[in-house]
Amino acid sequence: MAVEIRECTEVTSDVVAAFERLIPQLSKSNPPPTAEQLAEIAASPATVLLLAHEGDRILGSLTLAVFRIPTGLRAWIEDVVVDEAARGKGVGDALNRAAVDHARRVGARTVDLTSRPSREAANRLYRRIGFVERDTNVYRYSLG
Repeated sequence: MAVEIRECTEVTSDVVAAFERLIPQLSKSNPPPTAEQLAEIAASPATVLLLAHEGDRILGSLTLAVFRIPTGLRAWIEDVVVDEAARGKGVGDALNRAAVDHARRVGARTVDLTSRPSREAANRLYRRIGFVERDTNVYRYSLG
């Protein structure tokens, strides 16, 4: 499978359709983003929306947030999703490595992500790439 990772800078109907297909595979509780929401993500200087392409077909996506805090420029990977039909074929690896490369190019000191323990294949992938599990607590305050 020849996978090409591209930054999404323009939201087309194909991009919207891909997210309508992919987001339900990632989250049962959140609806797919609208074209306007995707355009906001793509245009933001704080986020990089990466898409995995095989020809014209979008096989997966990853969002990289890059932000400055007092201790340096940081990067955070969120919402990694690979189409069920393309899993196990290197798409997730390519997306994550592209995100790490981008973070390195812009000068980030670290790249963080979270993954549920039940996502065994994803956790193996992250360790294989070089991510190290941290001993920390993750807290969430729900606003809605």
